[in-house]
Amino acid sequence: MSLEFTLKDSPPTFIELRSVESGARLPDCSIAGHGHTSVQQCGMGLFRQYYLPIALYLIFLLAIENANKNPDILPNITLGYHVYDSCADGRLAVNDVLYFLSGPGKVIPNYSCMGHDRLVGIIGDRYSSTTIPAAQILGFYGYPQISYGSIDNSLSDGRLYPHVFRTVQNHHIHNMAITKLLQHFGWTWVGILVSDDETGENELQILTKYMRDHGICAAFIIKLKANDIFENILQILKHPEVKILIMCGIYSLQISFVSDFSLLFIDKTFIFPPSWISNYVLMKDDVPLYNGSLVVEISSQPFPGVEDFVKNHRKLPVRFQDNNFWRHLDLLTADADKDSYIAFNLTYDDNNSLEYIMPNMMNYVSSGVPPRLYYAVEVLAKALHEMLLFIKDKFQENSTTGFLQYTRKLQRYIQMTKNPPDPMTPTYYFNEHGEAAHPYKIINWIFTYNNSHRVIQKIDVGHYTPWAVSGQELYMNNQSVTWKSGELSLSSFFQIPVSRCSDQCLPGSWKKARETIHTCCYDCIPCPEGEISNITDNENCMKCQSDEWPNEKKDRCLPKIMEFISYQNDTIASVFSGVSVFGCLVTGFIFGIFISYRDTPIVRANNQNLSYLLLVSIFLSFLSVFLFLGRPTDVTCRLRETSFGIFFSVAISSLLAKTVMVCVAFKSTKPGSSWRKWLSVKLPYTIVSLCSSLQVVLCVIWLSISSPYQDRDTESYPGKIIIQCNEGSDIWFYSMLGYLGLLAAVSFVLAFMVRTLPDSFNEAKYITFSMLVFISVWISMIPAYLSTRGKNMVAVEIFAVMASSAGLLGCVFFPKCFIILFQSEMNRKTELLGKRKD
Repeated sequence: MSLEFTLKDSPPTFIELRSVESGARLPDCSIAGHGHTSVQQCGMGLFRQYYLPIALYLIFLLAIENANKNPDILPNITLGYHVYDSCADGRLAVNDVLYFLSGPGKVIPNYSCMGHDRLVGIIGDRYSSTTIPAAQILGFYGYPQISYGSIDNSLSDGRLYPHVFRTVQNHHIHNMAITKLLQHFGWTWVGILVSDDETGENELQILTKYMRDHGICAAFIIKLKANDIFENILQILKHPEVKILIMCGIYSLQISFVSDFSLLFIDKTFIFPPSWISNYVLMKDDVPLYNGSLVVEISSQPFPGVEDFVKNHRKLPVRFQDNNFWRHLDLLTADADKDSYIAFNLTYDDNNSLEYIMPNMMNYVSSGVPPRLYYAVEVLAKALHEMLLFIKDKFQENSTTGFLQYTRKLQRYIQMTKNPPDPMTPTYYFNEHGEAAHPYKIINWIFTYNNSHRVIQKIDVGHYTPWAVSGQELYMNNQSVTWKSGELSLSSFFQIPVSRCSDQCLPGSWKKARETIHTCCYDCIPCPEGEISNITDNENCMKCQSDEWPNEKKDRCLPKIMEFISYQNDTIASVFSGVSVFGCLVTGFIFGIFISYRDTPIVRANNQNLSYLLLVSIFLSFLSVFLFLGRPTDVTCRLRETSFGIFFSVAISSLLAKTVMVCVAFKSTKPGSSWRKWLSVKLPYTIVSLCSSLQVVLCVIWLSISSPYQDRDTESYPGKIIIQCNEGSDIWFYSMLGYLGLLAAVSFVLAFMVRTLPDSFNEAKYITFSMLVFISVWISMIPAYLSTRGKNMVAVEIFAVMASSAGLLGCVFFPKCFIILFQSEMNRKTELLGKRKD
């Protein structure tokens, strides 16, 4: 049995694998190690511009040769080949496939004239436009097909093309790589140049979808048509801010308008997909236009024997001849002095010469499409080998019958073939979509001059790994990229170009879309109060946490300032502390005077024990100020709100008891008065105890039901957290104040009524003034308390406590102290009795 490969394409694309059967011997017409070449006349002017067919043809020869030499692949079987040329034309591809199926001679669909020969499989094509129609025909017969260049996504559909395999990936992958590249450099406003064909339209839809998903917009889309040149120029002139141009689809000769209007592109950076970079016709165009371009290229993948291949199949060119295919091989040189790139002259019939540039053969054949062709041949040979081993084990000597039975199940063995570049890995070469997954590299094109010839340097600046962790697929070494300088020359610089519709919104602002269909055109609006944006081009600002506030730039949240009356930071705390201490000292001083002069008439005249109790409550009221200073806690909040209420209730109850006793004493002086029975020591104490106890009960209920607690007010003042006491229940708080007001009002009315009674030491008038001060202070305190926030509200409360305490102390005790200290003659019993007689 002999296996024949038939290669066809322009470049070489199809490999036809046949089984040739003639009884139990090899047919006489099959010559091992030889093949047949059939090149269509595709238009030699176009063929001159493509060097890929030559390289692919030689690589195919190397793959056949290596497979035949390998004792582990198809032993005792020699592979042959046929070479065809589809000229990248779908109609010719269909014709050639029908020729494969029918055999030599006239093409008769669904009929084979090859006798015992059996078609096994096809390798090819390079282009989707020829691979798809071929696959549609071959799919009816179940023949496996391995393409080494077709990237159309429809071929990944296993239901439509179950027998199609590819040593490349579909165009979703490299378009995603381009999108990630745009996103990496912040290019959100770009132009797209797309070939005017079905492949270009399909890739355009995929690319624009990925761009939209990543917030990137196409400012214009130019289809490369011969009759739309001026419209294309107008599109570019309308968008001078676009600095990035993406090539999409397959190579089109209409790209020549870029060179014709080079001044429009001196500041544009091009991004090329894998399908464009193998067309070295770009090198003969206006080279400075492509200086600094970025290229998404299939990663290098050397194959066995590539060094010898380059050395043995390259010769120095002499003269290009149109009608001799084999002279095309002579264009590939092995001269050491021209190992990078060489120039050669092509002489046409009119004796006009044109300079071309040839690529470095070693670099070329180890990257892009060539390795994929080599491994397509190897995979198909290995799959055949495995299938034949299975057939031999099952059918023993009658292997011919088994071969015919299992020919159309070859795709199973292709799918299970291990990775040829790394056979030690346990993974299969083809994934579930029939594609060979591989990484991409990002290449930076740098054009220079070498001995008056333009030379291109391809610098690896990054890579794209489709199966990497999300967000880590693309790696770029920005420092290694050389960008176009913006001049029509080969000079370069290292500043990343900017291609945006709007300037970047810096942290602290957000993007507000303009009234346009493009989301990439927007205005930058500062973040609202209390919100930040800590990344560039943020679409929304985010609120800081309740205990944080934006800094001045609004790009990060800072802890809010804790506000309370602090001993360390607030002068007012020192003032309040000083006044409170002074009030306590004065109260203590007066208490000492009363103790010292406790036997004098003026001290004993109005129940000295009540005076002592009143002084103690005023003293405690002054001390309660310290509960309002410093950082509030739950304990201090409970004490501060209830303590001054209880202390003032005791003080006002004492004054009420004094006033009642003055009234009762005057009423009881009349003969036979019934008021005499109330002249008891128990009466004032009963009044004080009863009135104070009611306030205590109110405070206990308040603490039991809804006690005050420490609260954090984050809303009243921007950038501040007010540490304050929450009353817990406003009803009980104002009930406590209301009760104080009731006691003060009763004391004031009663004192006002008895202020004119004839008594030398009548305190009623002093009590009237003290209650007037007390009521005035607290009535004015309430609206001020309700209209302030933070430490100002606490300061109002402290002021009310201190002012009312000072009012009580001054109005009640200062006149008595003045008499005791400075008018001692009035502090005698005779003086008291004398005034009564008067």
